[in-house]
Amino acid sequence: MNTRMRRAAVAVAATTMAVSLAACGSAKESGDKASTDSGKKGDAIKIGLLLPENVTARYEKFDKPVIEKKVSELTSGKGEVVYANAKQDATLQAQQVDTMITNKVDALIIDAVDAKAIENSVKKAKDEGIPVVAFDRLAEGPIDAYTSFDNEEVGRAQGKALLEALGDAAKPTIVMMNGAITDPNAALFKKGAKSVLDGKVTYGKEYDTKEWKPENANANMEGAITALGKDKIAGVYSANDGMAGGIIQALKSAGLSKLPPVTGQDAELAGVQRILTGEQFMSVYKSYPQEGIVAAEMAVALAKGEKLDSIATSKIDNAGTKGIPTVIVPVISLTKTNIKETVIKDGIWTLDEICSAKYKAACTDAGLN
Repeated sequence: MNTRMRRAAVAVAATTMAVSLAACGSAKESGDKASTDSGKKGDAIKIGLLLPENVTARYEKFDKPVIEKKVSELTSGKGEVVYANAKQDATLQAQQVDTMITNKVDALIIDAVDAKAIENSVKKAKDEGIPVVAFDRLAEGPIDAYTSFDNEEVGRAQGKALLEALGDAAKPTIVMMNGAITDPNAALFKKGAKSVLDGKVTYGKEYDTKEWKPENANANMEGAITALGKDKIAGVYSANDGMAGGIIQALKSAGLSKLPPVTGQDAELAGVQRILTGEQFMSVYKSYPQEGIVAAEMAVALAKGEKLDSIATSKIDNAGTKGIPTVIVPVISLTKTNIKETVIKDGIWTLDEICSAKYKAACTDAGLN
């Protein structure tokens, strides 16, 4: 530039043009940086994944690896998933969100231990410009997207199956073992089930089971047996497979020669095996791969500052946020008759896993081997 400025007057004009162009270039670079800073990111992004517990098999066996794989695919291998499991502790999960914020993740996927307690953490993330995908449970707070299953349909499927198993008995007495009151899905399961069961059964005992724990369901069931009498219980609505295991153990310990039908959900391996042996009547199969893929797609899009119009097919409201982009994944009632077409076909469980030595005969009877 200095050399040119010492040249003839005509070169001064050229220099003026060059300075003007340079200024335009600087403005463009500044604009590009502003665009990047405002949310348009490349593939080198960090997605924070917070799951609620590690007792239920789905979270670490299915959800985590599916989400990690999809994030990698969507970012050409440059994206990173930062993972934390709250082990059913809402306070710990709040601390994990704080850590994710400190580590400057670009988006969060949160399956809340306590949907209401997580609200403050969601607000903190929002204040730091970090979008939040509510995964499986509709968290409170200013969330940006939500994906789950049709939770009322889960309850309806359970209720219909239980009525089918109960047959034509007039208002048979059942025990209703709902999930934890801290989980909004539990209320939806209950609502769906009761929409089918109300007026057709007698609710002998009903429980909201703390933390969804099988041991708590077991204790509740022992109390129901004591209060009602073991021979007076025609069936048991259990909101998931883990609790069904605790319920069935209580029924066995009470000395029942024939177990009443027990429902479930999640298609856990132990639940599928109990269905084969007839100890559990049904479960609800939910395509975890499909749900996890959607959550990853939402989180990556939000991290890159993109809209969700091509992903989300509907909208939902929570207590404080309206019109949250939402994807609802369908569910399937799982019985002995469709194990091969569901959990085996989708690779959730292999034939060898299901038909271990203890269950060989049951598998043969069901036509699985």
